[in-house]
Amino acid sequence: MVNSQMRSNLLRLCFLAFVCSQYAWAAPANQPRDTHEYQFANGLKLIVHEDHRAPTVAHMVWYRAGSMDEMNGRTGVAHVLEHMMFKGTEKVKVGEFSRLVAALGGRENAFTSRDYTAYFQQVEKSKLNEVMRLEADRMSNLNFDDAEFLKEIQVVMEERRLRTEDNPSSLLNESLTATAFMASPYRHPVVGWMNDLENMKAADARDWYRSWYTPNNATVVISGDVDPAQTRDVVEKYYGAIAAHELPVRKPQLEPVQKGLKRVLVKAPADSSQLAMAWKAPRLQVGSLDDVEPYALELLSAVLDGYDNARLNRVMVKQERVVNDVGVSYDMTSRGPELFQINVSIAKGKTVAQAEASIRRALSEIVQKGVLESELKRIKVRLLSSQIYKRDSIFGQAMEIGSIEMAGFSWRDIDLLLEKMQTITPEQVQAVAKKYLLDEGLTIAVLDPQARKSSSKEGK
Repeated sequence: MVNSQMRSNLLRLCFLAFVCSQYAWAAPANQPRDTHEYQFANGLKLIVHEDHRAPTVAHMVWYRAGSMDEMNGRTGVAHVLEHMMFKGTEKVKVGEFSRLVAALGGRENAFTSRDYTAYFQQVEKSKLNEVMRLEADRMSNLNFDDAEFLKEIQVVMEERRLRTEDNPSSLLNESLTATAFMASPYRHPVVGWMNDLENMKAADARDWYRSWYTPNNATVVISGDVDPAQTRDVVEKYYGAIAAHELPVRKPQLEPVQKGLKRVLVKAPADSSQLAMAWKAPRLQVGSLDDVEPYALELLSAVLDGYDNARLNRVMVKQERVVNDVGVSYDMTSRGPELFQINVSIAKGKTVAQAEASIRRALSEIVQKGVLESELKRIKVRLLSSQIYKRDSIFGQAMEIGSIEMAGFSWRDIDLLLEKMQTITPEQVQAVAKKYLLDEGLTIAVLDPQARKSSSKEGK
């Protein structure tokens, strides 16, 4: 249920907007968005997006509380509370929530990230009121006992073992993040450190719930075949009576300026070496939507790894064959400090030094020669072909709205962000590569593969 937030949504949104301007079936540019926002007296925000193409609806509740709001010694509590939210209220017994949604013919789940925790159900439209009633109930009436907590914390610890401690790529990224950030809570893994999980008590999860799960820290997003006014009335019925309370003070915890190159070596059982390089990079600030650098960094990530024949894949995988795969990540709309990150797994017979040198040559070429206007256009067209159908997803529309809201922006900013992305020039992409992809802000993590332990017993 943990969301790693490794890729940004902004490029996908940009490409979808580009498609909408090219195809006859797209809505006219001057047609107003079928999105409506309401604010309730208890601080709850409701956003309703109409999509009447199918009789289904996605119902999501987003809490602006994720792992970045945790304190040392209690890491992982946001994710643990996500698990405990399925453990019952006075009206709904343990395990009943999921069974009731399934009985309605719906699907449901939840996810935790550094910036937020979200819960969702997708159902036939006539079942919306019922899932809304269930979700509103656990917003204010969660009731779990210590025995349930003790069982579930074991589940979370096993999740950490499987997804992180037994996964060399996850271990590498965890060490990279912990090394890159000094003060920011982004240095902690969303799932939490194992020692914190081992020492966590039910009271820690209850305190987290009482601190952050309040309507004035929540946004309800509903997308699908709904009438906005009727939906607003139902939300008022189920959520409007929930009392708000004062939120904890959020400390800035600003990250100090990095003073030079950092390196970390991770030894773990694996089949091959891995390399991760991460540079400190700016994110888009609320109120500063005209800052071109985050948009240019988004496009730079696509230049390097936006399609099959992007620069790093073409050179490192196909031509030099120094790595097996390449991944580039950057998220311009996060709540905390950002990294521009490149991950590769080293090909058999090749070395980490060769892979690092290859990456540096590719970046140097962009710094020295820039990128072509035709290259940026080609990137958009190629990525459009793989992303075009996502605009048909009712759930995807709700995700788009909720994630941008949790970053502190508004759903109304989405179109503006897309327009800004379209204006970025090759010179601006070159400029951010030259300014930010420097060793002064770079952290390098290397996975040194160790032999895996044999599961068979040796003979006498």
